[in-house]
Amino acid sequence: MYGMVNKAVEEMVVLHHGEAVWEQIKTKAGVDVEVFMSNESYSDDITYNLVGAASEVLKVPAEQILIGFGEHWVLHTAQEGYGGLMSAAGKSLPEFLQNLPDFHSRVSMIFPHLQPPRFRCTDYTDRSLKLHYYSHRPGLAPFVVGLMQGLGKMFRTPVTVRLVEAKASGADHDVFEVTWQAAPAP
Repeated sequence: MYGMVNKAVEEMVVLHHGEAVWEQIKTKAGVDVEVFMSNESYSDDITYNLVGAASEVLKVPAEQILIGFGEHWVLHTAQEGYGGLMSAAGKSLPEFLQNLPDFHSRVSMIFPHLQPPRFRCTDYTDRSLKLHYYSHRPGLAPFVVGLMQGLGKMFRTPVTVRLVEAKASGADHDVFEVTWQAAPAP
Protein backbone atom coordinates (compact mmCIF):
# COMPACT_ATOMS: atom_id res chain seq x y z
CA MET A 1 0.00 0.00 0.00
CA TYR A 2 1.08 3.54 -0.49
CA GLY A 3 2.51 5.40 2.48
CA MET A 4 -0.44 7.74 2.56
CA VAL A 5 -2.50 4.83 3.98
CA ASN A 6 -0.11 4.23 6.88
CA LYS A 7 0.30 7.96 7.36
CA ALA A 8 -3.48 8.25 7.64
CA VAL A 9 -3.58 5.48 10.26
CA GLU A 10 -0.99 7.46 12.20
CA GLU A 11 -2.97 10.71 11.86
CA MET A 12 -6.16 9.01 13.06
CA VAL A 13 -4.47 7.48 16.11
CA VAL A 14 -2.61 10.66 17.05
CA LEU A 15 -5.76 12.76 16.59
CA HIS A 16 -7.82 10.60 18.95
CA HIS A 17 -5.22 9.09 21.31
CA GLY A 18 -1.98 11.09 21.12
CA GLU A 19 1.58 10.60 19.93
CA ALA A 20 2.59 8.30 22.83
CA VAL A 21 -0.14 5.79 21.95
CA TRP A 22 0.94 5.88 18.29
CA GLU A 23 4.53 5.07 19.30
CA GLN A 24 3.23 2.21 21.45
CA ILE A 25 1.24 0.85 18.48
CA LYS A 26 4.24 1.10 16.14
CA THR A 27 6.43 -0.76 18.66
CA LYS A 28 3.84 -3.52 19.15
CA ALA A 29 3.47 -3.80 15.34
CA GLY A 30 7.24 -4.05 14.88
CA VAL A 31 7.23 -1.00 12.60
CA ASP A 32 10.39 1.08 12.73
CA VAL A 33 9.53 3.54 9.96
CA GLU A 34 9.95 7.07 11.35
CA VAL A 35 7.99 8.90 8.64
CA PHE A 36 5.74 7.30 6.02
CA MET A 37 6.23 8.90 2.62
CA SER A 38 2.84 9.35 0.94
CA ASN A 39 3.98 8.39 -2.57
CA GLU A 40 6.19 5.48 -1.52
CA SER A 41 4.96 1.90 -1.62
CA TYR A 42 5.10 -0.21 1.57
CA SER A 43 4.28 -3.84 2.26
CA ASP A 44 0.61 -4.48 3.04
CA ASP A 45 1.85 -6.36 6.13
CA ILE A 46 2.84 -3.05 7.73
CA THR A 47 -0.72 -1.76 7.50
CA TYR A 48 -2.25 -5.00 8.75
CA ASN A 49 0.27 -5.11 11.63
CA LEU A 50 -0.54 -1.51 12.58
CA VAL A 51 -4.29 -2.25 12.65
CA GLY A 52 -3.71 -5.40 14.71
CA ALA A 53 -1.48 -3.57 17.16
CA ALA A 54 -3.97 -0.68 17.41
CA SER A 55 -6.67 -3.22 18.22
CA GLU A 56 -4.55 -4.66 21.05
CA VAL A 57 -3.31 -1.36 22.46
CA LEU A 58 -6.69 0.39 22.29
CA LYS A 59 -8.59 -2.76 23.31
CA VAL A 60 -11.00 -2.30 20.41
CA PRO A 61 -11.84 -4.99 17.82
CA ALA A 62 -9.90 -4.63 14.56
CA GLU A 63 -13.22 -4.28 12.73
CA GLN A 64 -13.97 -1.12 14.74
CA ILE A 65 -10.50 0.25 13.96
CA LEU A 66 -11.14 -0.33 10.24
CA ILE A 67 -14.60 1.26 10.34
CA GLY A 68 -13.16 4.31 12.10
CA PHE A 69 -10.32 4.40 9.63
CA GLY A 70 -12.74 4.33 6.70
CA GLU A 71 -14.56 7.35 8.10
CA HIS A 72 -11.26 9.12 8.79
CA TRP A 73 -10.09 8.35 5.26
CA VAL A 74 -13.11 10.06 3.69
CA LEU A 75 -13.40 12.99 6.08
CA HIS A 76 -9.68 13.80 6.39
CA THR A 77 -7.21 11.93 4.19
CA ALA A 78 -9.12 11.92 0.90
CA GLN A 79 -10.21 15.53 1.34
CA GLU A 80 -6.59 16.62 1.86
CA GLY A 81 -4.98 14.22 -0.63
CA TYR A 82 -7.33 14.54 -3.56
CA GLY A 83 -10.14 16.87 -2.57
CA GLY A 84 -10.66 18.05 -6.16
CA LEU A 85 -11.38 14.50 -7.27
CA MET A 86 -13.72 14.04 -4.33
CA SER A 87 -15.64 17.18 -5.26
CA ALA A 88 -15.80 16.24 -8.93
CA ALA A 89 -17.16 12.76 -8.16
CA GLY A 90 -20.57 14.00 -7.08
CA LYS A 91 -22.63 16.61 -5.32
CA SER A 92 -24.72 14.12 -3.33
CA LEU A 93 -24.21 10.69 -1.81
CA PRO A 94 -26.18 8.86 -4.55
CA GLU A 95 -24.31 10.72 -7.30
CA PHE A 96 -20.93 10.03 -5.66
CA LEU A 97 -21.74 6.33 -5.25
CA GLN A 98 -22.80 6.06 -8.89
CA ASN A 99 -19.43 7.56 -9.88
CA LEU A 100 -17.42 5.47 -7.41
CA PRO A 101 -16.49 2.77 -9.94
CA ASP A 102 -14.54 5.39 -11.93
CA PHE A 103 -13.01 7.11 -8.91
CA HIS A 104 -10.00 4.80 -8.49
CA SER A 105 -9.23 5.05 -12.20
CA ARG A 106 -8.70 8.76 -11.67
CA VAL A 107 -6.71 8.21 -8.46
CA SER A 108 -4.49 5.75 -10.35
CA MET A 109 -3.33 8.62 -12.52
CA ILE A 110 -1.89 10.25 -9.39
CA PHE A 111 -0.49 6.99 -7.96
CA PRO A 112 0.66 4.90 -10.94
CA HIS A 113 1.60 1.77 -8.94
CA LEU A 114 -1.65 1.74 -7.00
CA GLN A 115 -3.41 -1.61 -6.76
CA PRO A 116 -6.84 -0.27 -5.87
CA PRO A 117 -9.98 -2.19 -5.15
CA ARG A 118 -12.71 -2.16 -7.73
CA PHE A 119 -16.28 -1.10 -7.05
CA ARG A 120 -19.44 -1.81 -9.03
CA CYS A 121 -22.94 -0.57 -8.22
CA THR A 122 -26.14 -2.46 -9.04
CA ASP A 123 -29.80 -2.58 -8.00
CA TYR A 124 -30.25 1.18 -7.86
CA THR A 125 -33.34 2.68 -6.26
CA ASP A 126 -33.93 6.28 -5.20
CA ARG A 127 -32.75 5.38 -1.66
CA SER A 128 -30.40 2.39 -2.05
CA LEU A 129 -27.99 0.38 -4.13
CA LYS A 130 -25.83 -2.69 -3.90
CA LEU A 131 -22.11 -1.94 -3.75
CA HIS A 132 -19.85 -4.73 -5.03
CA TYR A 133 -16.31 -4.57 -3.64
CA TYR A 134 -13.48 -6.50 -5.30
CA SER A 135 -10.05 -6.53 -3.68
CA HIS A 136 -7.07 -8.84 -3.52
CA ARG A 137 -6.54 -7.64 0.08
CA PRO A 138 -8.47 -9.73 2.62
CA GLY A 139 -10.37 -8.48 5.64
CA LEU A 140 -11.15 -4.92 4.56
CA ALA A 141 -14.95 -5.11 4.42
CA PRO A 142 -15.22 -3.10 7.69
CA PHE A 143 -13.09 -0.38 6.08
CA VAL A 144 -15.66 -0.15 3.25
CA VAL A 145 -18.43 0.20 5.86
CA GLY A 146 -16.45 3.09 7.35
CA LEU A 147 -15.96 4.65 3.91
CA MET A 148 -19.70 4.61 3.31
CA GLN A 149 -20.39 6.07 6.77
CA GLY A 150 -17.79 8.77 6.12
CA LEU A 151 -19.41 9.61 2.78
CA GLY A 152 -22.77 9.84 4.53
CA LYS A 153 -21.28 12.35 6.97
CA MET A 154 -19.53 14.24 4.18
CA PHE A 155 -22.82 14.65 2.31
CA ARG A 156 -24.87 15.12 5.50
CA THR A 157 -26.94 12.12 4.45
CA PRO A 158 -27.79 9.42 7.01
CA VAL A 159 -26.57 6.11 5.58
CA THR A 160 -26.88 2.46 6.58
CA VAL A 161 -24.45 -0.16 5.29
CA ARG A 162 -25.02 -3.88 5.56
CA LEU A 163 -22.72 -6.64 4.30
CA VAL A 164 -25.00 -9.05 2.43
CA GLU A 165 -22.38 -11.29 0.77
CA ALA A 166 -18.93 -11.80 2.25
CA LYS A 167 -15.77 -12.94 0.53
CA ALA A 168 -14.62 -14.19 3.94
CA SER A 169 -17.61 -16.59 3.88
CA GLY A 170 -16.87 -17.92 0.40
CA ALA A 171 -18.48 -15.36 -1.90
CA ASP A 172 -16.54 -14.21 -4.96
CA HIS A 173 -16.44 -10.66 -3.54
CA ASP A 174 -18.08 -8.54 -0.84
CA VAL A 175 -21.50 -7.04 -1.54
CA PHE A 176 -22.98 -4.29 0.61
CA GLU A 177 -26.51 -2.98 0.70
CA VAL A 178 -26.22 0.79 1.06
CA THR A 179 -29.35 2.73 1.98
CA TRP A 180 -29.72 6.43 2.68
CA GLN A 181 -32.24 9.02 3.71
CA ALA A 182 -32.78 12.32 2.00
CA ALA A 183 -30.10 14.83 2.91
CA PRO A 184 -31.32 17.69 5.10
CA ALA A 185 -31.79 21.04 3.42
CA PRO A 186 -28.67 23.26 3.61
